[in-house]
Amino acid sequence: MNQSNVKPAEGKLGILVVGCGAVATTFMTGVLMARKGLAKPIGSMTQYDKIRVGKGAEKKYLHYKDIVPLAKLDDIVFGCWDVYPQNAYQAAVYAEVLKAKDIEPVRDELEAIVPMEAAFDHNYAKRLTGDNVKDCKTRWDMVQALRKDIEDFKARTGVNRIVVIWAASTEIYVPYNEEFHGSLDKLEAAMKADDRDHVAPSMCYAYAALTEGCPFIMGAPNTTVDIPAMWELAEKTKMPIAGKDFKTGQTLVKSGFAPILKVRNLGLAGWFSTNILGNRDGLVLDEPANFHTKEVSKLSTLETILRKEDQPDLYGNIYHKVRINYYPPRNDNKEGWDNIDIFGWMGYPMQIKINFLCRDSILAAPLLLDLTLLSDLAARAGRYGIQRFLSFFLKSPMHDYTKGEEAVNNLFDQYVMLKNAIREMGGYEADEEID
Repeated sequence: MNQSNVKPAEGKLGILVVGCGAVATTFMTGVLMARKGLAKPIGSMTQYDKIRVGKGAEKKYLHYKDIVPLAKLDDIVFGCWDVYPQNAYQAAVYAEVLKAKDIEPVRDELEAIVPMEAAFDHNYAKRLTGDNVKDCKTRWDMVQALRKDIEDFKARTGVNRIVVIWAASTEIYVPYNEEFHGSLDKLEAAMKADDRDHVAPSMCYAYAALTEGCPFIMGAPNTTVDIPAMWELAEKTKMPIAGKDFKTGQTLVKSGFAPILKVRNLGLAGWFSTNILGNRDGLVLDEPANFHTKEVSKLSTLETILRKEDQPDLYGNIYHKVRINYYPPRNDNKEGWDNIDIFGWMGYPMQIKINFLCRDSILAAPLLLDLTLLSDLAARAGRYGIQRFLSFFLKSPMHDYTKGEEAVNNLFDQYVMLKNAIREMGGYEADEEID
């Protein structure tokens, strides 16, 4: 086996999470419990999935860690930023996702994870009012303060490498604007001019992470790294970036179910999706400006799987609607309803209903583990810029829209991309095709 193209995973891996809410604390607690042998990291591709490598007599099915050098759960050291000062134990209890029996055994470790002050702008998430916030005069000051946090964390913990992942709220929508986001020079100028309309706080986190040699992953639908300026920075720093928006519940169903219609050549008239959830995510998304960011992310899935230009008879006139409703009684237990109006032979209508009663953070936690471990792997393999092979985990995968590239949203095509990248990094042939 040839692994010479990937540096080994030596020493400790720091995972710095932006946000210390339900998703972040469920992720951290699960990892801490799993490495004590008290819980299983179910849903994690890096921990469970097996990939075929080789063909014919050479064929074998291996776990990712037996193909590529992945960081071990024992080597992970957590840190975070949050607008609320509560430590990870307090935040996990407050989130009410996990039972006491699944938190208490790692209480000491969680209590030691105390959020650093967040780089925060209330205008980007009007429903949040935390006071554990940096006092920065400008966006450029934010970047410098975050860089110092990363340096201090590295010095304090002695980690060898760090990955930064966003698990905080959805910001208000920042549309791509060539004048401010088109190049690194333009973005830096906007940061130094304290242009708060075009530079979101999340962009300061991404800029700081990449500049400090840390891969950055955007787990919300924020515009953050999805701009040419950030692609340029990722090229310059030779760092991987990935995003956007963890693919957990309803969009996972969509990206897996829409291909059924496609391969059976059944028509689609309309797809109506609605959700109720009551966690902090739901609260933030109750603000129309924040919901719009999420809506753009969720709407892109169908259109790239069921392409009207390929099959106008079947997909030429789809009505696609997505709603999210804040409903406090449910807390983290999200419920998604999909009403799918399809048509078949001679145009006769039929319907499909899907009701997914999911646990948002339980579905998201393994994604954070996989995205951080695989981004760290990509960095050690010398891969930088947009990591398209991580599209499998994301609702709105990044792609170069300035060159007319379209994202791959079909779950099964995304899985092929993921497997091929692992094979390549493990020194095997990337031998599956998306056609």
